[in-house]
Amino acid sequence: MMGAVMDRYVLTLRCPDQPGIIRAFAEGVVQAQGNIVDNKQYSDPDTGTFSMRTEFDSPLADAGAVRSLIDEALAAYDVTITLRPESQRRRVLLMVSKADHCLLDLLYRWENGELPVDIPVIVSNHTDLQPIAERHGIPFVHVPVTRETKPAAEAQLLALVEEHAVDFVVLARYMQVLSDDLCSQLPGRIINIHHSFLPGFKGAKPYHQAHARGVKLIGATAHYVTADLDEGPIIEQDVTRVDHAWTADQLVAHGRDVERLVLSRAVARHAEDRVLMVGVRTIVFA
Repeated sequence: MMGAVMDRYVLTLRCPDQPGIIRAFAEGVVQAQGNIVDNKQYSDPDTGTFSMRTEFDSPLADAGAVRSLIDEALAAYDVTITLRPESQRRRVLLMVSKADHCLLDLLYRWENGELPVDIPVIVSNHTDLQPIAERHGIPFVHVPVTRETKPAAEAQLLALVEEHAVDFVVLARYMQVLSDDLCSQLPGRIINIHHSFLPGFKGAKPYHQAHARGVKLIGATAHYVTADLDEGPIIEQDVTRVDHAWTADQLVAHGRDVERLVLSRAVARHAEDRVLMVGVRTIVFA
């Protein structure tokens, strides 16, 4: 294959753990004239689930044909597979309210090439951050939400997901609770950033609650959104130490820093197909 033009593919696989999976998969790669360049795997002893993420090169430019060869090789196994050309970037819809720190961080990393996604649209229930979207040349859609209009607003969101061929949604400090129905329609496709190292202080002014209790660590958690509020599978977490002399406003400032880092890591890992859900847990490959 020396000199041949090669396309790189990213594959994820989950199935009940059993002998022969890797051998069968490797045979599929051989049939696609491929060469494995990176492979990570994990067998979960609690659920008996085998998870794998693989990058391989192939001279076959037809992703459908490559997928057919892989599927045929693994026909004897009950596998769940994703496969995409590495050049085919995930498309993400960003949702925001009024806080701009997570949005600005994601856009900064996106413009610098650190975040391998396409951002076709930004949606908000307020217009405060519209100038930021416009500066970055990204369409901004204002979808106001009230108790009465919430079903219509979520229907509009789903229409935008379909219109823009969105792969996943990121709640970059979007301050509305999504309905159970919406969560069920986008399973494993909505990422939220929570302002605590879960479980933590819930409700209004969490950092002020933390300050009042004299906490020594604050943090943030990025997780998939499910019908159980803030209880979805965790993707990424981090913490920072707190000084007793800090004010509540200083806690807020440091908390924003952690939120930015945690959310950007989670979005990047999801976009690169490094996160596999196994029950209520996630397997995150470096």
